[in-house]
Amino acid sequence: MDTLFENRTDAGRQLAQALGAYAGRSDLIVLALPRGGVPVAYEVARALKAPLDLLIVRKLGTPGNPELAMGAIASGGASVLNRDVVSIYRISDEVIENAAAKERQELERRERLYRGDRPYPDIENRCIIVVDDGIATGATMRAGLAALRQRNPACVVVAVPLAPTDTVERLRAEVDEVVCLTTPEPFFAVGQGYRDFSQTTDDEVREILTRAWEETSD
Repeated sequence: MDTLFENRTDAGRQLAQALGAYAGRSDLIVLALPRGGVPVAYEVARALKAPLDLLIVRKLGTPGNPELAMGAIASGGASVLNRDVVSIYRISDEVIENAAAKERQELERRERLYRGDRPYPDIENRCIIVVDDGIATGATMRAGLAALRQRNPACVVVAVPLAPTDTVERLRAEVDEVVCLTTPEPFFAVGQGYRDFSQTTDDEVREILTRAWEETSD
């Protein structure tokens, strides 16, 4: 397929156009899944004039194929298993628990690194747009949504530049709306839609968040 997005900034600007109906809502918060979702979400939040914050989620990679998610964990203790993957690969409970313990350490490190002492936003009765740079299996996003639901938002929108059709359809059953710019077939990986899909660094995440928080506090 042809490249659809120059980079994550370009994808965020295109995604913001598709989310125009939410612009100016006083109850709106944009949450990014770090790291790759942060530059995308920044453009969305800026265009919609909404505060930007984080929803930190960690994928549990399948043994021998770490890019394939067997599940995910999120802040607040939420977890999701991809039961099809667990069954096909015959993954034991012990392997899952060990992977979760390792990723929980990284989740806690990122919370300290990105947020510092900054309090989490008040999610209750707010409209939340959750943004990532793309979705493959959906396990990471679903773990984040499970964490969000524990905080009683008024509505939840998932917004991504690209994802496979079946994943989008599964997510539609879990949220109020899914905004996905394209569902390429066949779908190989999120990076297939980007000309530049270089990794977003921790420093870039902190820089973007600092900029966003300064802009919304002015």
